[in-house]
Amino acid sequence: MRGAWDSVICPRLLPAPPRRTSEAPDRAAGYSVGPRRLAHVRGAAHDDPVDGEQGRTSGGLVRRGFLGAAAAAGAGAAGVAATGCDSAGRDVHRARPSRRADAARRAEEAERARPGSADWRIRSTGPPDAIEGYTDRVSVLPDEEVGLYVSTTAPAFRVSAYRIGWYGGAQARLVWRSGRVDGRKQGAPLFLDATRTVRADWDRSLRIRARNWPEGAYLLRLDASNGHQRYVPLIVRSRQARGRTLLMHAPATWQAYNTWGGYSLYQGRDGAYGSRSLAVSFDRPYAKSGAEKFLVYERALVVLAERLGLPLAYTTGMDVHLRPAVLKGASAALSLGHDEYWTPQQRRYVTRARDDGTNLAFLGANTCFRRIRLEPGPGGAPARTVVCYKTAYRDDPYLVNHRDLATTDFRQSPAPDPESSLTGVLYEGYPTDAPYVVLDSGHWLFAGTGVDDGDSFDHLVGVEYDRVTPGVPTPAPLRIIAHSPLVCRGRHSHSDTAYYTVASGAGVFASGTMRWVEALMAGTHENGRDHGMDARTRAFVTRTTENLLRAFAAGPAGRDKPRPADNVRAVYGTGARAGPGSGAGAAERAAR
Repeated sequence: MRGAWDSVICPRLLPAPPRRTSEAPDRAAGYSVGPRRLAHVRGAAHDDPVDGEQGRTSGGLVRRGFLGAAAAAGAGAAGVAATGCDSAGRDVHRARPSRRADAARRAEEAERARPGSADWRIRSTGPPDAIEGYTDRVSVLPDEEVGLYVSTTAPAFRVSAYRIGWYGGAQARLVWRSGRVDGRKQGAPLFLDATRTVRADWDRSLRIRARNWPEGAYLLRLDASNGHQRYVPLIVRSRQARGRTLLMHAPATWQAYNTWGGYSLYQGRDGAYGSRSLAVSFDRPYAKSGAEKFLVYERALVVLAERLGLPLAYTTGMDVHLRPAVLKGASAALSLGHDEYWTPQQRRYVTRARDDGTNLAFLGANTCFRRIRLEPGPGGAPARTVVCYKTAYRDDPYLVNHRDLATTDFRQSPAPDPESSLTGVLYEGYPTDAPYVVLDSGHWLFAGTGVDDGDSFDHLVGVEYDRVTPGVPTPAPLRIIAHSPLVCRGRHSHSDTAYYTVASGAGVFASGTMRWVEALMAGTHENGRDHGMDARTRAFVTRTTENLLRAFAAGPAGRDKPRPADNVRAVYGTGARAGPGSGAGAAERAAR
């Protein structure tokens, strides 16, 4: 979210119109699919795996009755869908699986068939210092070690590792639990004046080895002996994603918004933008539950993708920066619900993957908006600090010798490169709350949802939004499939859902709203963040996302799905844009 101090105020538009392929703005050809149901610690700790089997169910509904029937179903009514599409075919993205891949696939299926652990949720966070912790790595490979740093007012604590997935509706499985660990209250954090950076710099409490932990997204739950709990998120990442859908989690964005110790990239201890951190450290806990951004903007998509039985791989945006080979041969790469902070390297590698045939999905808004730099932490540990000076980028000493690496918005000088050239949409503003309006109900992404042109879904657009913006670098042809009127800070605009393809055959989808992943939980009051969205909205977003994930898992979508017919001019007309200095807050931006 944004406050009045931030550098983006609705709306933000850019000059320099791109060349756009001239296409007839005809309605894209519809695509029909068959109906489906909405469907180790050294010393004091021990391993405690959970095994078992569970069956799967399937069913069907006619297209026109889908939304109504799904809305009437309870939050746990969705059945496990059929397993993912066969990847055999004619190119690198459809190569016949190797024996190793077959073995990995069997292990993946066995993991998903195990019973879940319904008690994974936190029952009481207690006071902020009751128990809290952080790891010395945002991700590990299976069998690697990670250090855990814990502070608690309780005399002892335990750690439970839960892998997030479907698991018959339990949505997590207990993979490992520690023994009793002595607890203590750790010292006050270190404050680095030059960048107003807070580091806990605590003593390590224990080491954990992810022995026999399947790849995936994990929550380490800290259970204090006084009854209070906190999460510490951890990704057990994949070495490679060939033939799989790659989920890119966003710890850089989690950390940017983290206010632990009183500072984030948005505010200082006094709540003011001017006293904000210029760099934030991973060597500190996350505030609140310890995993708020993951729970709200990412977890529901992990659960859905696992329920669909698709071949999945896991990584983080920071790991893409450090280890881009994970993208090679991936069927798809998914950016989740709030993925704002990217390094130029991450962006370059993801763009290259697209151009090599990897489908991309941007399931939030405000994606790839901030240009960041990753720096080492204590002892030279790589990528433990996120640097983003934003409007104060001229004060960054690094800029003296690296003029093209200013840590400000990607679209801003001295090296403007708007995110729209990759995502197809441009971030415009905050805050808004508006209905999502379908423009092209015949598009294959909406197959089986039962929607018609003009159908709307209350509150689905928000709290930040993107739109297709004529006059900025945008791929073509590009199809707008939802066009939602809204008001942001008194200014009328639109949010757009867009789809385009490139020569490699890769398809690229952008939802245009930050609530897309949240909507997968709509009507359930999960995390208390449903914004008034209902079960009907959940059914629509779930089915559309299922269509997207299944198609993208099958290989380059542009080879099997209709080529998008460009309708940008038909929707927006020619020259329909504000000048670069116009719009709400232009004077305030210029003053900075």
